[in-house]
Amino acid sequence: MSGHSKWATTKRQKAIVDAKRGAIFTKFANAISIAARQGGDPTSNFTLRMAIDKARAVNMPKDNIERAVKRGSGEAGGAVIEELIYEAIGPAQSQFVVKCLSDSKNRTAAVIRHLFDKYGGSLGAVMWNFENKGVLTITNDELQITNLDELELELIDLGIEEFIKEDEGVVIYTQPTDLQKIKQFLEDKNINTESAEVEYVAKEKKTLNDAEREKFERFIEAIDDNEEVAEYYTNVI
Repeated sequence: MSGHSKWATTKRQKAIVDAKRGAIFTKFANAISIAARQGGDPTSNFTLRMAIDKARAVNMPKDNIERAVKRGSGEAGGAVIEELIYEAIGPAQSQFVVKCLSDSKNRTAAVIRHLFDKYGGSLGAVMWNFENKGVLTITNDELQITNLDELELELIDLGIEEFIKEDEGVVIYTQPTDLQKIKQFLEDKNINTESAEVEYVAKEKKTLNDAEREKFERFIEAIDDNEEVAEYYTNVI
């Protein structure tokens, strides 16, 4: 998730695996199947490799991953999964782009509409405030013996747009077409990324007061727990 707290979302996603293992694994399996349509070999399909890495991060079993790859590449049967994008207004006039992976467009549309309605929001055009960017995060643990200033200069030479130091680590923004190149550069330096994917990033950010934040956080928990939602992006910081 971009904008709000990608670090917090990643940690929460891993933490709720035991409580909602089936739902979490279904989300990742669908993402793997979608990616595998472009080829079932993760060494040549970067999107598939990223989807598998995310699944492994939450300890998704190898058999589940392999079944999802076969399903997407056409080696196994099953319902066709498609990617659906919804634009919406959330609590406190926050903006959201929601990505769902579903085998039923009508069911998913109804679920997403109800989710936003329940928290005082609605579906509505917000894409004007978002743009696609490659986003990579690196935790502090991976950067302990790294000269950050030197790393930043090297990445700037490779064409990144932003290098942001945060409490939890570093966030790197780049053009979507450069994501694989930057990811490979970091791997060659033995720097593992916490995440690396193309996201919808808000151009204009929004801050909330304490009362708005409380309602917003309740909504975030609900959208995190929703089985229909694969990813979501917001302009709230």
